[in-house]
Amino acid sequence: MASVEKKSEKASPDRLSDSDVEAHSHIKTSALLRKLDLKLLPAVSVLYLLSFLDRSNIANARLDGLTTDLHMTGNQYLTSLTLFFIGYVLFEVPWNVALKRTTPKIWLPTITLVWGIIATLMGVSQNLAGFFVVRFFLGATEGGLFPGVVFYLSMWYKRAERQYRVSLFFSAASLAGAFGGILAYGIGFMKGVGGYNGWRWIFIIEGLVTVVVSLAAYYFIANYPDNANFLREDERAFIHERLKADSDATNHEGFTWANVGSALKDPKCWLYGLVYHSLSLPLYTLSLFLPTIIKSLGYTAANAQLLTVPPYALAFILTASIAVISERVHIRAPFIMGSALFAAIGYCILLSQTDPTHKPGVSYLGTFFAAGGIYPAVALCLSWPAMNVSGQTKRATANAMQISIGNLGAVIGTQLYRSEDGPRYVLGHSFALGYLLANCIIVGVLWLVLARENRRRDKVESEGPVTDEIEWHGDDDLRWRFST
Repeated sequence: MASVEKKSEKASPDRLSDSDVEAHSHIKTSALLRKLDLKLLPAVSVLYLLSFLDRSNIANARLDGLTTDLHMTGNQYLTSLTLFFIGYVLFEVPWNVALKRTTPKIWLPTITLVWGIIATLMGVSQNLAGFFVVRFFLGATEGGLFPGVVFYLSMWYKRAERQYRVSLFFSAASLAGAFGGILAYGIGFMKGVGGYNGWRWIFIIEGLVTVVVSLAAYYFIANYPDNANFLREDERAFIHERLKADSDATNHEGFTWANVGSALKDPKCWLYGLVYHSLSLPLYTLSLFLPTIIKSLGYTAANAQLLTVPPYALAFILTASIAVISERVHIRAPFIMGSALFAAIGYCILLSQTDPTHKPGVSYLGTFFAAGGIYPAVALCLSWPAMNVSGQTKRATANAMQISIGNLGAVIGTQLYRSEDGPRYVLGHSFALGYLLANCIIVGVLWLVLARENRRRDKVESEGPVTDEIEWHGDDDLRWRFST
């Protein structure tokens, strides 16, 4: 597979290496990439950290009186989680189409501002119906961020460079889990301030932080390379040349519904979605229920908030480390499968404890394996279509499809950790384990499909010139090779 992967970086008939491009310029690729990374990645990572914090802090709020104050039953709490993902799934594809028709400098801060306001409203909800409505619209507005940023980064970086950047961007999710536990522990002491319980302040403070950052984002989010104001003209030209030689990022492609349909008709785009679907359920059940799982082991609510931090810290370290290794060896599928199996070990540990409160440390160890495997696997799988789908509108649609199909797994997962199932949570842990094992199978199938298509195109090419056409036909072009 490694030999196939090296060839998969071939993208266009006039592909040039960075050294070829550098030969006609005084700009060094490594220095420019550092400049781009420092400008682009912190900006979008902060937005995603806030996004994940605002969607998952309900798990922390639950321990600080949310369900008691709103007279919420266990099943009603699960319904509030489900409504978020229904809104998220319904609006992801339309939002990415909207991004293609606007600009990231306007679109990304605007949706961040809107969901920040909605997240704040969760803290002042006075009844269950109002809380349900707010959760739905929080999901609807957050649905535009992740697939939009993945597409956005694909317009800046070469194919082989995207995985590492998407993985670093996604690692903000594990940081959100760590910060969420620390913040919830501290904010919990605000109980009674202004007559509000601690859970209300969790939503209000974290939502207001999002609003403030979104306003600043209008200044620190850059547009595409053609009109980003932090670049010099020679740097802009250099980026254009290296991307032109690698992918479609410099093409002036107008929006057409035919290109949207091209993604919908491509079986590989559906497989990317299934890969994420099989990871989304364990990802969100862990992030939404980890505080509850730890508290059910016998810890106090305050200690449970703090004990969520170490598993997420490990997840952050492993996500970044595995992304670096995977990029260097030019292979993705085995690392996704290996990470999923690592997480599966965690759920086997959790399920093996017939009395988790007797040996809480053993079950707590299982959460380290779960978090340490799930987050790296998700980071790698989410970068796959950004590397393999050619055609700007098709790629934007494929990214949104992946998240939409994937988050249907989250919809299912929100109903699995019922209050009466604690502290073992056999149903939820079993589903998560089954999904992780299914992920290994789906990734294996996609790996074989991509590798077989690469071999077919290699064979056609070896028999003579593939085409004399200059026109590029996206990832259907026989000159394109898929990243495995």
